[in-house]
Amino acid sequence: MIAADTIARLKAAAGAGGWSEDAGEIAPLLVEWRDKYHGATPLLLKPNSVEAVAAIVKVCAETRTPIVPQGGNTGLVGGQVPQGQVLLSLRRLNQVRNVDALGNTMTLEAGVILAEAQKAADDAGRLFPMSLASEGSATIGGLISTNAGGTGVLAYGNMRELVLGLEAVLPDGRVWRGLSGLRKDNTGYDLKQIFIGAEGTLGVVTAATVKLFAKPAATETAFVAVPNVEAAVALLRFAQERAGSVTGFELIPRIGLEFVLKHVPGARDPLNAPHPWYVLIEISLHAGEAAGVAGDLLADAATQGLIADGTVAQSKAQAQALWKLREEVSGAQKPEGGSIKHDVSVPVSSIPAFIARATAAVAAIAPGARPVPFGHIGDGNIHFNISQPAGADTAQFLARWDEVSRVVHDIVVHEFAGSISAEHGVGQMKVDEIVRYKSAEAIDTMRAIKRALDPSNIMNPGKVVRA
Repeated sequence: MIAADTIARLKAAAGAGGWSEDAGEIAPLLVEWRDKYHGATPLLLKPNSVEAVAAIVKVCAETRTPIVPQGGNTGLVGGQVPQGQVLLSLRRLNQVRNVDALGNTMTLEAGVILAEAQKAADDAGRLFPMSLASEGSATIGGLISTNAGGTGVLAYGNMRELVLGLEAVLPDGRVWRGLSGLRKDNTGYDLKQIFIGAEGTLGVVTAATVKLFAKPAATETAFVAVPNVEAAVALLRFAQERAGSVTGFELIPRIGLEFVLKHVPGARDPLNAPHPWYVLIEISLHAGEAAGVAGDLLADAATQGLIADGTVAQSKAQAQALWKLREEVSGAQKPEGGSIKHDVSVPVSSIPAFIARATAAVAAIAPGARPVPFGHIGDGNIHFNISQPAGADTAQFLARWDEVSRVVHDIVVHEFAGSISAEHGVGQMKVDEIVRYKSAEAIDTMRAIKRALDPSNIMNPGKVVRA
């Protein structure tokens, strides 16, 4: 229970219009997209300035009041869901402070929506390459705090590679202003990296300076059928050798496409016959490069036996339709009932063996369950989701989440030296799981950093690492 005088101080720190106790306004912020985590909070804080965030955190530090930062509420591991703590929404910190087209940098506040950041870069003739299905609601602060990946990691890296500088409110309420646009700065510890991927457990990210890139002269999108996952991995290397800038390479199983065709209005199969696996390829062309690269690639790949069929988008609308098939794979699983989801990574060369091994293991312990492995094959990140058996009881299936995940995660880590969280983070979902899979030295070091920066454990407690 948070004392009434503390609540009053927090309201004053947030300023007029900077707080809410309206249950209707707060309710949507307490449930994440998968409906797996439901939270509670006595107070929603929604400041519109860095100074207000700092004042709020200072009150929390003085009163030892725990606080949970939240961006667009698109996280998938419960890191943004409060369990009785004060909820701090960063959505009103939504200004693009500066776009430096010549220096290829952009500085923007934590509450800027990803799609708006992309547009700001585009308006300046540049490219901000972070892209994912939730880009219409995910915020820059949330993406940084979870070290988000998306579909462009293969060419541009995840958020850790895209951030040059940060502004953050520390757990004692001080503001660290590290918004550097420098590519080189070798003056000691790279402090921004401490906050990237920390999910608000070490401080509150309030702004960032990110990298921009030259816009491609054109992009070509192809949707191809492959006989197996081995062929998909071989096609990746083939494409990178022949096509230059491969900026997207996504794996889709037939079952995933069938779910999309069944549940997403307007979706259509791009090819004339069904195939076991598909790959969505995006190739970016630089100025002066002739069009038709994707078509030539498909022709060459077919002669090598790597693809069974394929099509190249002939317009922007067709390309968007092909990408929509990939982006809807996760959402299309919802109408099929319960889905036990895994966000894992393994070495790219191990992807075929991992998918085969994990699929067999799931079949052994959950007969009839339907694995839907898909995702960013170019960087080794597979979303190994498992839909319940057709007609099964959803609650009973989801009750086996920990059991099934233990089997999958053991395979990922012990057999393939992979990670149990590739891009979604740890949150509350995997806070105990990582203790099983990370070394004691790694966990001890994480806890030491947490205690050093947040000795009162007020910043998003119970997430990422237990203090």
